[in-house]
Amino acid sequence: MSLLSLWTMDLPPPVHGPSWMGAVLFLGGQLLALWPVAAVDVHTSREVEALNGTNVRLKCTFSSSSPVSQRVTVTWNFQPQGTNSPESVLYYHEEPYPPTSGRFKERVTWDGNIDRNDASIIVWNLNPTDNGTFTCQVKNPPDVDGTIGEIQLRVVQQVHFSEIHILALVIGSACALMIIVVIMVVVWRHYQNRRGQEKSTEMVETELTEKEKLKSTEEKVAVPLED
Repeated sequence: MSLLSLWTMDLPPPVHGPSWMGAVLFLGGQLLALWPVAAVDVHTSREVEALNGTNVRLKCTFSSSSPVSQRVTVTWNFQPQGTNSPESVLYYHEEPYPPTSGRFKERVTWDGNIDRNDASIIVWNLNPTDNGTFTCQVKNPPDVDGTIGEIQLRVVQQVHFSEIHILALVIGSACALMIIVVIMVVVWRHYQNRRGQEKSTEMVETELTEKEKLKSTEEKVAVPLED
């Protein structure tokens, strides 16, 4: 075996270009997966129950990884119950644009504040045809992707009390009862103190009267003795 053969056997195998490119692409993909994605998160109530003929405020708030700017857009849509056809409710870009036709014409007003990350609206004069799903989508360029808030609206003839409402009513009633009891105790103590003061005053006046009578009697008795 020649010296050239021995020298070439000790060398590491050559690294080919495609293998390096694959490693770089793999690491780049992992870094992109770990890098936070710019998006807008929208927060709404899942279900809202409102009485027929009343007004309801559909609350929609959002958070963005980018500063809120004048380029924010808000899109409210409505999908009636039992259909797959969304309808425009309101569009906002620097100012609100309510619908000029359809079921929500002159029935929707903007009630949000973009500076406070609020994109809420008010729907007026509810009726049973408003049963369905309202969606709120917010875009804050460059954050244009993200969640879409959904609100399931139920228009009912009579509001049903949930367990939370009943619990709140019980707690509120107990607090009101405690306040009434405290007021009664304070009034009773005030009345008792006042009665005590009146009795003390009467006793002092009685003592003074008795002393004056005794003094007058003594004076009357003393006058004949001096004669």
